[in-house]
Amino acid sequence: MPPESGTVYPVGLRLRGRSVVVVGGGRVAHRRVAGLLEARARVTVVSPEVTPALESLAAAGRATWHRRTYRSGDLAGAWYAVAATDDPAVNAAVADEAEGARIFCARADDRAASSVWTPAVGRQGDLVVGVHGGGDPQRAIGVRDAIVAGLTDGSIRDRAARPAPGGSVVLVGGGPGDPGLITVRGRQALATADVVVADHLGPQPLLASLPPEVQIIDASKLPRGRSMAQETINDLLVTHARAGRRVVRLKGGDPFVFGRGYEELQACTAAGIPVEVVPGITSAVAVPALAGIPVTHRGLTHEFVVVSGHLPPGHPQSLVDWAALGRLRGTLVVLMGVDTAPAIATALIGHGRAPDTPVAVVTDGSTPTQRALRTTLADLPATLTQHGVRPPAVWVVGEVAGLTAQG
Repeated sequence: MPPESGTVYPVGLRLRGRSVVVVGGGRVAHRRVAGLLEARARVTVVSPEVTPALESLAAAGRATWHRRTYRSGDLAGAWYAVAATDDPAVNAAVADEAEGARIFCARADDRAASSVWTPAVGRQGDLVVGVHGGGDPQRAIGVRDAIVAGLTDGSIRDRAARPAPGGSVVLVGGGPGDPGLITVRGRQALATADVVVADHLGPQPLLASLPPEVQIIDASKLPRGRSMAQETINDLLVTHARAGRRVVRLKGGDPFVFGRGYEELQACTAAGIPVEVVPGITSAVAVPALAGIPVTHRGLTHEFVVVSGHLPPGHPQSLVDWAALGRLRGTLVVLMGVDTAPAIATALIGHGRAPDTPVAVVTDGSTPTQRALRTTLADLPATLTQHGVRPPAVWVVGEVAGLTAQG
């Protein structure tokens, strides 16, 4: 039967600790080595030159690099081989040696001459999806991507992957608000949830996509408004988990960046509840970035500090050293600091920050209503009033706030 028929025998190779030889050091070799290392194979690369990434892997001891051309006998002891050079004659020699030694060999330049075809591979935890496209790699990739996307968003439900009975909690950082900015692991957790305890700053559109049997609990904390007590949230997580449910605590940003995530972890741990933390993209970095503002820039700043502005300078419960922050030369990112911005600006100027220091204020970051305002530290209070700025907003102090796309 001709190779283009796509007739193959699908099998998963368990290569952990087994020798694999990759001949070639270019982009194709790099991709193959990455997958082989994920399978915990002992990888040897034979090539006079390799990509910088492969060189880094070899320097770290994760792969062995023979810095020379291929020689007959290089496959001795191997369980699997990859021929991925730019020279068809070398690839043919590797394939011939593999055939003689009964070693399966993937030849990158000639599928018909390969004894094995590499499928399009997707991974979701310990679930591995491999697709052969009947001789058409692009077809295999398209089907693979559709399956992985379905597993990620929950449209393909992998109920067998649910944890053992007894209940658990996953603390998920949902990112700055755009549902596309949650991590893959966060989407996976939501796809298998029985109960979701959600903040208003989390990616709300994802809640609408959950199956109707998933219980959604609104645990929002509105600035100086309606708010569910943290103790109540902790009790909800523990109670539902003890009832055998898989609970996802969905927050905006990152659970451990002013998100009280560690308090929730402590409560679950004290109650003997298994708990997992899924980091999220913090709005302290993501929201300025979405507005074209880097928190660091070569030659301009070597530091950035993230501070909570929910308490003004001088408040007896404030833990912020505003005098030290006023002496900083780098970037200052203020979260939860809309109402306290006038007092903070005054304190920073009073402790040494120049009144004309650039400031950027980004509201509703990552959402369709996002907007960015440019001002100075001295003019910040008037700018907020003039434009009616309300939470959620992130503001950035420092030279980076004055950068434009042109530099």
